[in-house]
Amino acid sequence: MWLKRNKCLFHKTVSITVALIATVMLLLFSCSGREKQLAKAITERDSLPMMETLGVTTLISDSGIIRYRVKTPEWLIFDKKRPSYWAFEKGVYLEKFDSLLHVDASISADTAYYYDKKKLWKLIGHVAIKNLQGDKFNTELLYWNQATGKVYSEKFIRIEQPDKVILGHGFDSNQQMTVYNIHNIEGVFYIDEQEASVKNDSLK
Repeated sequence: MWLKRNKCLFHKTVSITVALIATVMLLLFSCSGREKQLAKAITERDSLPMMETLGVTTLISDSGIIRYRVKTPEWLIFDKKRPSYWAFEKGVYLEKFDSLLHVDASISADTAYYYDKKKLWKLIGHVAIKNLQGDKFNTELLYWNQATGKVYSEKFIRIEQPDKVILGHGFDSNQQMTVYNIHNIEGVFYIDEQEASVKNDSLK
């Protein structure tokens, strides 16, 4: 009888111990799993955009005045990056307005980043600009600092004016692209309008 009672007590003790171990292990695993998931979510948030907009045509104001029109297939805003920025990785077309809402410059690029805190644009790949006078600028990398009102690049630049084409490396300009300086001029080629029209007629 005493032996039977001891066996029962032993079985009950073992059952309770196993149950306790199982409960503790379950809690540990579920807690550790939860910690992992939270850590992963925080890490991903740093690299995820706060906003993603497709097929965008929008007006942007500065100090309450409309200054820019932006067209892009995709606009991403990374507010948790350091520094924070907007990304236009599928191309962008930008028009800049003067105080009377006339377009005084238009810019297109394959890729663009706008660092909102610095008010700095970085334009990459087939950057094309046209100013109010009709001068055309082509380069592969361009910076536009809205805070200082300066546009600049250290890369190859091609400037096409009505009567000539200027080639060089590096330039800086005002943001209307009307007053500019080329750092290293490599060549100036004058356009003969009469010769150009003859060539165009022969190609027809």
